[in-house]
Amino acid sequence: MDVTPLIPQGSQIIQGYSGGAFRVSGQAYNGPVVVMIDKTFAWPVANVTEPLTIDDFSVLFPESENLDVVLVGCGARMGSIPFALRQALKERNLAVEFMDTGAACRTYNVLMAEGRRVAAALLPV
Repeated sequence: MDVTPLIPQGSQIIQGYSGGAFRVSGQAYNGPVVVMIDKTFAWPVANVTEPLTIDDFSVLFPESENLDVVLVGCGARMGSIPFALRQALKERNLAVEFMDTGAACRTYNVLMAEGRRVAAALLPV
C-alpha cells in the first residue's frame, strides 16, 4: 500500500532549507520567502535580525480571505511573539501560527498535501 500523499500538479512544496536558502519545487531562493500553494516569492522583511513587525506581514493582507492559516518560521528557534503583533494580525483576518522554520516547513507540506489553504512565511536558518 502506498501511503505517499498525492500532491496536486503545480503545488509548491518545500524540499529543503539551510545556509540562509530554501528549495521550493526545484527552485532555489535566498533569504526570507513566502510559500503559498500556487506561488513562492521573496518575503520583504525589513530586518531579519530584528523582531517582526506588522508591516512585515503586509504582503499577506490581500491573501487573508484565501488562507486558513499562515505558518511563520521564525528561524532556528522561536522566540516570544509580542501580544500586540498577534492581535494586529488577528484584526487583519490572518490566522497565524509561529514556530521554528523547520517545523513551519514540515507543517506547511503536510497541510498543503491535505488540501488546506496554507501559506508559510519563512525566515532563513
